[in-house]
Amino acid sequence: MRILLIGAGGVGDAVAKVAASRSFYEVVVVSDYDQSRADKTIAWIQNRYGDEVAAKFISAKIDASSAAAVAALIGEHKITHVVNAVEPKFVPTIFAGCYTAGVNYLDMALSLSEPHELDPFHKTGIKLGDSQYALNEQWQRAGKLALVGIGVEPGLSNVFTRYAADYLFSEIDEASIKDGGNLVVTNENGEEIFAPSFSIWTTIEECLNPPTLFEKKKGWFTTAPFSEPEIFEFPEGIGAVECVNVEHEEISMLPRTMNLGRVTFKFGLGADFIGVLKTLHRLGLDATKPVRVRSAQGPVEVAPRDVVVSVLPDPAFIGPRMTGKTCAGVLVTGKSKDGTPRATYLYHVADNAETMADIEAQAVVAQTAFNPVIALELLATGVWEGVGVMGPEEFDAKPFLDLMSSSTGYKQKWVAQERLAASPLRHP
Repeated sequence: MRILLIGAGGVGDAVAKVAASRSFYEVVVVSDYDQSRADKTIAWIQNRYGDEVAAKFISAKIDASSAAAVAALIGEHKITHVVNAVEPKFVPTIFAGCYTAGVNYLDMALSLSEPHELDPFHKTGIKLGDSQYALNEQWQRAGKLALVGIGVEPGLSNVFTRYAADYLFSEIDEASIKDGGNLVVTNENGEEIFAPSFSIWTTIEECLNPPTLFEKKKGWFTTAPFSEPEIFEFPEGIGAVECVNVEHEEISMLPRTMNLGRVTFKFGLGADFIGVLKTLHRLGLDATKPVRVRSAQGPVEVAPRDVVVSVLPDPAFIGPRMTGKTCAGVLVTGKSKDGTPRATYLYHVADNAETMADIEAQAVVAQTAFNPVIALELLATGVWEGVGVMGPEEFDAKPFLDLMSSSTGYKQKWVAQERLAASPLRHP
């Protein structure tokens, strides 16, 4: 297996560091528009693991906005598998470049959505990933796999849902992805600051777009941003966090192949975070279409959202100033194998102190990064196989979770925690 990793930012850097501890591949080409970031990642690997391991890593410059550039780099290094670790706005070009070059593809965020033109808060337009799933037959005919959404959410959440369906439940009324934490970022003076732990570009996209929900009776539909607030008790000392609906890939992915009564995604944002996002939207600073701006050098065109990205701390570098934990999981409700009501929260917690000590990556990006590497190892060993555009939920979850938690694997603990089973919802 010869891997091209596109992006050496927070998640890409962590993916390479996780991969460096394994031996299932021949080479990993770490690429970025700023090649010095790829060089820095490989220097860390060399310092941690030595010259022999570092020799399997090559740095390269890439323009992810060009499908031709992606295909050319694939050909230059005889790549077999590409991991897309950059912003989802680059999915179309990377996806196309991989198809053109005839290689397998993995990503952690799907192609972007477009709201319904006339009724965006009730009806879906183009859903997350629709553009990729539409090309399923072409990928099948090519005999190549596009494994989409194999981060933590989507990714591990999909694996948890598949595991629950196969091994814990006879019937699932609802799969509700719950994401929350108690992470705090401070400045040099120890004062708490607004510093999203993941790409603010992606966060704005997820939180300000109309959230998509799924019910078997209704199909896919949307609501207003930040709808249906609820207090959810997160485990391992995180505690109670208010969660709201946000747009996320799992809603588009899971119902395609799984029999689920309802699917939702709720994010523990907090009132302050929601307030900032609402203000950005009110001021038009969430827009992606460039606007004309006067500057000392003359008029320039710039996308307001890119300005927001530029003035906030880079998530790749906030780890040393971050404390706390983040939790990703799925609350599954329905009937157990014996037919009795059951509610189980399957989750994984990442502690920032531990991830910084392990791979010098903050908790959120580290929690995302190990999942595509596990998937690559399962593909390399033939445990997972398939062709076409597929999500993680279409593969057997047990080998993934076994490798994830094994002492000879990735040593990442996951938990299936029983919760109080309320009267089951019915969505015929």
